Amino acid sequence: MSGSRIFAIIIVGLIHVVIGYTLVTGLAYSAVKSVVERVTTVDIEEPEPEPSEEPPPPPEPDTAPPPPVAPPPPINIAPAPPPIVTQPRIPPPAPPARIIPPPAPAAPPPAPPPPPSQARAAQRDGFNRWAARIQEAYPSRAIRREIEGNVGVAVTINGEGRVTSCRVTASSGESVLDEAACEGMERYARYDPALDAAGNPTSGSDSLTIVYRLS
Repeated sequence: MSGSRIFAIIIVGLIHVVIGYTLVTGLAYSAVKSVVERVTTVDIEEPEPEPSEEPPPPPEPDTAPPPPVAPPPPINIAPAPPPIVTQPRIPPPAPPARIIPPPAPAAPPPAPPPPPSQARAAQRDGFNRWAARIQEAYPSRAIRREIEGNVGVAVTINGEGRVTSCRVTASSGESVLDEAACEGMERYARYDPALDAAGNPTSGSDSLTIVYRLS
């Protein structure tokens, strides 16, 4: 048998099955419907209600009914208005405080000018007199040898005007004259002592040249 013929036979069989199923289900539905109608259609007779007796009329009252009282007129109560929130007036901020600097301290009065200074150097007192005495103390050895010369000396003077030390700054070339010059200054020289700024005596100094000459 060819495939097309087998397919056609299967189709025909399926059609027969569908037709049979339809017939069976249709007959069953008709039978069930008739049974249900027989069961549900039952005549139920309701009993007639007995006539009820009317109640006797109420007895008339002895007193007249009170007059009708009219209801009070409705009072419209308006809801309270919402509270009004008032914002307090805020004053403007105060301007910043102005800081006033304290007054500058007054300048102190100028100091009084210092008194004039009384300082001065030592001054020779009776120079010609004591210079002549130094010449008179001419060394005898130098006279015998006829030695002459000039001696430069530097001396230190105390607060009493006396020479406390002497040194030769320019030699004559002869030690006998150099030594005689310093010895004469320490022995014969006199000074007015030097003064400080307050006028008090103080140490001082002097420089000079002693000339030795044979007359």
